[in-house]
Amino acid sequence: MDPLTMTDEMEAIDEATQYRRKIDHSLARFSAAHDDAAAEEAKRRERRERLTTRSMALFEQTRTALQRVVLLDKEEDEEQPAEKPEQTRLQEKKQRHTARNVRIGRIALIVVVALIFIGTGVAWGAVTWFDAKFAQVSALDENSSDIQNADAQANDENFLMVGSDSRDGASAEENVGDASNIPGARSDTVMVAHVPADRKRVVVVSFPRDLEIDRPDCNRWDPAKSQTTDEVVREQKIAKLNTAYAVGGPQCMTKVIQKITGLRINHFVGIDFNGFKEMVDAVHGVTVHNEKPIIDTTLGKVLTETGDISISGDQALSYVRARHVIGDPTSDYGRIKRQQAFIGALLKKVMSSDVVLDPGKLSGFITAFAHATFGDNLGVQQMMTLAQSMRGLDPANINFMTVPTVGLPNKRGNEVLVQEKTKSLFDALRDNTPLPGNQPAGTAASAPPANAGSGKSTNTG
Repeated sequence: MDPLTMTDEMEAIDEATQYRRKIDHSLARFSAAHDDAAAEEAKRRERRERLTTRSMALFEQTRTALQRVVLLDKEEDEEQPAEKPEQTRLQEKKQRHTARNVRIGRIALIVVVALIFIGTGVAWGAVTWFDAKFAQVSALDENSSDIQNADAQANDENFLMVGSDSRDGASAEENVGDASNIPGARSDTVMVAHVPADRKRVVVVSFPRDLEIDRPDCNRWDPAKSQTTDEVVREQKIAKLNTAYAVGGPQCMTKVIQKITGLRINHFVGIDFNGFKEMVDAVHGVTVHNEKPIIDTTLGKVLTETGDISISGDQALSYVRARHVIGDPTSDYGRIKRQQAFIGALLKKVMSSDVVLDPGKLSGFITAFAHATFGDNLGVQQMMTLAQSMRGLDPANINFMTVPTVGLPNKRGNEVLVQEKTKSLFDALRDNTPLPGNQPAGTAASAPPANAGSGKSTNTG
């Protein structure tokens, strides 16, 4: 029975007493809630007071330092000997001017140091806030036996960038399909951005998704939870590159790329289609140069205009995804060329004054990037390393290439590496020597046509 309706002797009481007890009980609950709210407000007030105290302390330190400068100058003036050698009026004026400049210089130095101190605190807070938005996964193995000449790569930055076609969480409006009819995740785009220790060049190498590989044992990847599981998927001697990500996610892809390249992959960047458009929309579109209309037999009319065209998020998504474009020599090479062109244009836009000097656009891009991105050893500082390295370079020293293949699919529908040329390319990257063939950086060599067997790689500046 309800204790509010009983006496201490467990006997029923009248309705008036019950009503009074209910009122008293409600008042007690209200009083307790009021006390909790007051305690919370007291905590907030205490935090505000602490912040105010710190700010006042910093201001007081700066003011005290300024006073010391003024007093020090005054004392120095007072300590001057009473009898000084005679000076001309010009010399006295020059001395006073010098002393004033010294005083102003000291004050300016203190102010600058204070501003740097405050600014660093703000910047650190912003970086910490943005870094917290990046989803971290386990992908790297920097002690792998597949890494060659590790000492020479000690200060190199190698970003493995994977564009995943996971449909988890995607809406119908995003035009990427959904997880019910396209489950799991595949590596739709695979690139390695190599930035050597001297930062004098950047080489971005693309890998066809249908590249034939020897896939090692890998732990199963769960794209819904963004983590590897304890289940081990056994090796497969002949497989497509994109199956490495479908089976083992970031860890398996890193294993495969380190085995092919011998590079020490120290950053992994994964980007899902689900959110890609937000990045482009955050900077108000990206300008690409389009030579002929892009019509895809699956996606339809992707881009009908020619020349320099600013494309929105929806167009950008189709632009980098299209792999059944009428007129492309192969499904992979045409798309790789568009992806490379788009990434270059996006980086150019992000590092332009139009974005860098606009806090809203820059913050929006970083937030969108963090929302659509996951990785290992990934954050604002690491991504800025890549972006700043590319921004400061002469365009002739930024190379977009495709790993050397024979140019035609084999009977299994796979692209096959030209081993000798592949070795020469990655030897040059690891050792920071000229690229194979002494081809001037930034020149373009088209992907091999459908009727050719050449091993030339795509290299567009």
